[in-house]
Amino acid sequence: MNLMRQSIREVLGVLVLAGIIFSPAALLRAQGGEAHAPSQGGGPLQGLPDLVAMLKATPGCLGVDAARTISGKQVIFAWFENKKAVLNWYYSEGHQRLIKTLASGGSPGRAPLADIADDSGPILTIASLTISDKPQVGGVQLPVSQIAIELYAPLPGGLAAGGRFAPSTVKVKGLLEVPLTK
Repeated sequence: MNLMRQSIREVLGVLVLAGIIFSPAALLRAQGGEAHAPSQGGGPLQGLPDLVAMLKATPGCLGVDAARTISGKQVIFAWFENKKAVLNWYYSEGHQRLIKTLASGGSPGRAPLADIADDSGPILTIASLTISDKPQVGGVQLPVSQIAIELYAPLPGGLAAGGRFAPSTVKVKGLLEVPLTK
């Protein structure tokens, strides 16, 4: 029973943390906008640290971008050099402070990225949430109907003409990069 409670507390802590990290306020900061979402009157997350800047300052972070999808998801893309770089973020002072604040000091009970090889290549972390009128995710007080944090690695190949979505520092085996002619 204790393990179940601890697991539930861990999941809720991650969901709340992701909600804060990827709130409209954080997305607006990433895009150079105001520190709050005007449509929400500052929103429930006003006054939080600039987490996008914190991500960008993490050793091994290759780049950060933010977007809103057609379906209404708020998304942050953070590229890291490897597993060690993601762990740099995970164990950073700012991230740990947020975990302690949002998870009431709870321990996750497992090692982060335990299933990722130590010699991994680049890792793309995608965090998404969908804002709603009221909280819809069990145990989460944020007004969201969906929240996720996903990890991806690039496959060999592909084509980039005149630029890429990923930062140029993300090394992709077999990627054909073609400069545009003027």
